[in-house]
Amino acid sequence: MAKVHPTAIVDAGAELAEGVTVGPFCIVGPGVRLGARTKLHSSVVIEETTMGEDNEVYPGAVIGVAPQDLRYNGEKTSVVIGRGNVIREYVTIHRASNEGAVTQMGNDNLIMAYAHVAHNCLLANQIVVSNSVGLCGHVEIEDQAVLGGMCGIHQFVRIGRLAMIGGMAKVTQDVPPFGMVDGQPARLFGMNIRGMQRRGITKESRQSLKHCYRMILRSGLNLGQALEAIRRTVDHCQEATHLLHFFESPSRMGFCVRGSDSRRNNQPVEEVELAGC
Repeated sequence: MAKVHPTAIVDAGAELAEGVTVGPFCIVGPGVRLGARTKLHSSVVIEETTMGEDNEVYPGAVIGVAPQDLRYNGEKTSVVIGRGNVIREYVTIHRASNEGAVTQMGNDNLIMAYAHVAHNCLLANQIVVSNSVGLCGHVEIEDQAVLGGMCGIHQFVRIGRLAMIGGMAKVTQDVPPFGMVDGQPARLFGMNIRGMQRRGITKESRQSLKHCYRMILRSGLNLGQALEAIRRTVDHCQEATHLLHFFESPSRMGFCVRGSDSRRNNQPVEEVELAGC
């Protein structure tokens, strides 16, 4: 049912569905379940991982090994990966570090070469993680975000839907949905208009989001006041509602906005130029 190269080592307890391919010199360890038509190219190491259908893992990737966490003491944890993901050369994805927890990835993501996904990270769907990106522990990334090459994401940071992060950016605070950030440390400098257009978000919704960003970034109000103004004045399309919920949900790191530390709600943010819709 599965095609296993004679040089590969597959643990007796591993479960390989119909159409799985395990290439030369791969090591499929304990606790592994591979969905139908998933392909491991050569020299892949994988353990304690459940992976759905139609994934493709390129040479040298290491998935599901023990986390790089000094507090980890052998607890039973795992990696859970959905379907249709492409995981390129030498990517590392580590399992979670606390009992029963998971490092999780959804569907149709592209993780490029040499990227690192640390313990307890939660990645949603259709995300692009470019070459040599580093995700620290407990990072959460929503659908369709794009992370530029060699950027670093601090632990516990959240990255919102369709956000775009510039190459080599140092991201130490939450990145709001539909935003574009860059710099060291990274700061918000506009909206991901092109990305929203490509994903079919309507002009009306983009206009609503633009109004939200103006209230947050250009009104002179502190964050709490700006969010209240958005509730009162913005036409709450699905995207604007999502943006509002992102800012209202708990944040351990504060929000990535230019010239401010938005963990302090009494500090207004600095004006920023917004691209046209």
